[in-house]
Amino acid sequence: MSVTVVQESDSLNVMRVSGVLKKSEMDAAQKKAAAEWKGSGGHKVLVIIENFAGWEKSEDWNDMTFYIEHREKIAKIAIVGDPKLEAEMMMFAGAGFRPSPVRYFSPNQLEQARQWLA
Repeated sequence: MSVTVVQESDSLNVMRVSGVLKKSEMDAAQKKAAAEWKGSGGHKVLVIIENFAGWEKSEDWNDMTFYIEHREKIAKIAIVGDPKLEAEMMMFAGAGFRPSPVRYFSPNQLEQARQWLA
């Protein structure tokens, strides 16, 4: 599986992405995370990108349902991954378009990402 999501606390979900990211797996991970969220907001997401091989070719990537339904519930998103992927990942996360801040960190800054989310 290229996406896993674990709820570490009431307000923090950790999503790990590796290999080829498939739309169906991303949808399932987002659905799992949203089902675990309590209340209306303040949720933080830590995305850890490892050995990323790109996105599955699919026309469904333009589906904005999750973003529309849950954008107000997410307080912050931290993405940790190879600096070469920063522009693509920030665009994929909707940085600058969502009401919550999104920040990118290199792999050696995992602890800083966690502190920023706190």
